Amino acid sequence: MMHETTTRAYIELRFFKPLYVILLFTMGLTGFGQMPIFKRYYIADIPGLGWLADFYATHTIHYIGAILFFGFFAYAAGVYFGLMRKRFQLTGAAYVRIAILASIAVTGIFRVLKNLPDVVFSPLFTMVIDISHLVFMMFLVISGVLFMVLKKGWLVEK
Repeated sequence: MMHETTTRAYIELRFFKPLYVILLFTMGLTGFGQMPIFKRYYIADIPGLGWLADFYATHTIHYIGAILFFGFFAYAAGVYFGLMRKRFQLTGAAYVRIAILASIAVTGIFRVLKNLPDVVFSPLFTMVIDISHLVFMMFLVISGVLFMVLKKGWLVEK
């Protein structure tokens, strides 16, 4: 018979994956919306997708997504360390994902700082941060597909 906390953890895991996927998809879509590719390649001309060419709309949604991203992972870490750590352990794939997600978060924070009026970075540092943010997101997508094919999840039972 499962303990109440273990049952709750299983229920929460069922909702974590879809929320995680939706959040990452939204962040990726709005992140690419920061670049003019949707307008340039006429994707924004498809009915219902015109908002993708609106920099301020995608920028706002991306920032809201970033806030949800931090909240989601703070909650996930709390659930893991508070309820699940005795029964489950993180996999190697989880540590890779966590490192990539942390890199995305750090470069994202620098991108936010770059947009503040009183913060000035050199053009080289700005370019490194911008490209790093994009590259880490690509690493996350590639590793996500690879781990999905290899069936490497985040947790395994001890």
